[in-house]
Amino acid sequence: MTPEAAAGADLAEGGGGFGVGGGVADAERLARAALTRVLEPGDEQGGRWLREFGAVELMRRLTSPAEEEAAPAGVGEQRLSGYRIRAAAAVPERDLDAVAAGGGRFICPGDLEWPRQLDDLGDARPVGLWLRGRPSLRTWALRSVAVVGARACTPYGAHMAAALGTGLAERGWVVVSGAAFGVDGAAHRGVLAADGATVAVLACGVDVGYPRGHAELIGRIAEQGLVIGELPPGAHPTPSRFILRNRVIAALTRGTVVVEAEYRSGSLVTARSAQKLGRFTMGVPGPATSGLSAGVHELLRGEGVLVTDAAEVIELVGDMGELAPARRGPVLARDLLDPVAARVLEALPGRRPAGVREAALGAGTSTDETIGRLYELHSLGFVERHGDRWQLTPTATHAPIERRGGS
Repeated sequence: MTPEAAAGADLAEGGGGFGVGGGVADAERLARAALTRVLEPGDEQGGRWLREFGAVELMRRLTSPAEEEAAPAGVGEQRLSGYRIRAAAAVPERDLDAVAAGGGRFICPGDLEWPRQLDDLGDARPVGLWLRGRPSLRTWALRSVAVVGARACTPYGAHMAAALGTGLAERGWVVVSGAAFGVDGAAHRGVLAADGATVAVLACGVDVGYPRGHAELIGRIAEQGLVIGELPPGAHPTPSRFILRNRVIAALTRGTVVVEAEYRSGSLVTARSAQKLGRFTMGVPGPATSGLSAGVHELLRGEGVLVTDAAEVIELVGDMGELAPARRGPVLARDLLDPVAARVLEALPGRRPAGVREAALGAGTSTDETIGRLYELHSLGFVERHGDRWQLTPTATHAPIERRGGS
């Protein structure tokens, strides 16, 4: 689906592009926006509280220190104190105004735009998502694939990631990645070059261009696609946030493709998250001697599926009938011969002429049949006659069929 089509779907649902559609009350939205400053991404304890109390009640309890009996249970006093300090400092109206000023929005469970597959994360589900970009995230996520891999990738890895991005985009698929250096950036650029749809999932605020070297790329993605994140405006990334961000990439998409990854790689965290969620997990093989492909190869030895291009990815994650083309080597002219003629051709020695009786004996046919087949092979250019003897032509065994007219 093109970005324009997805935007149209968003408008049809009542999302209004830059607005938010759905039945979420203002108090719920404000509370969830505030909680993105209180709870770290993937905080399962916070997710249990949300499930038990709801966002509005949870914020009330965290901001009412006088009501000790109302304090959420399940964590130590020191950790609870940290939650309270962050809750008291949260100003959700300011964050919502800031993201709206940049052409963005905040969505949460209950909105029409909320991708329901994120609910598979259970208590680790995002509190909400901050977005930049016009299209509907829910619509795009329905037909999306994650392409992730090494930051310090090789030229081969960058080429494969870009080719996958372009190929998927040309077939109407949305490519989701993390906007990092290396494979992520190459995949996004491949999509943008094809004027396709791509989503960048950040481990910081959507108004923060990180990594700084990709600030321009992230801006292009926001214009042509979507930039999303769990953290509020102005929030900066940390190592743990990068790891936790990967679960969103895995849950949002139908499958994850890993292009180059060492044994200890955040990309493998994404792949393992996808496996746990029942999503497809794929890997692009590399040289057996490459340490950057070692993690991918380990993945492929398990439940991962080997893929080499976009068609093979879509065959796995797409609808019934979306099959990759059959793979085969070049068709040789001799492949088209009937079985008897092929046996006569094979019976002729490779380096010297042979008589009819020798060829008939080798082919297991009569002399008359052999003579007829030899004249047939002569007309096709496979053999040449030297008196009463026959010899293979130089191209008899290796000449491929000449393709014409695109066939």
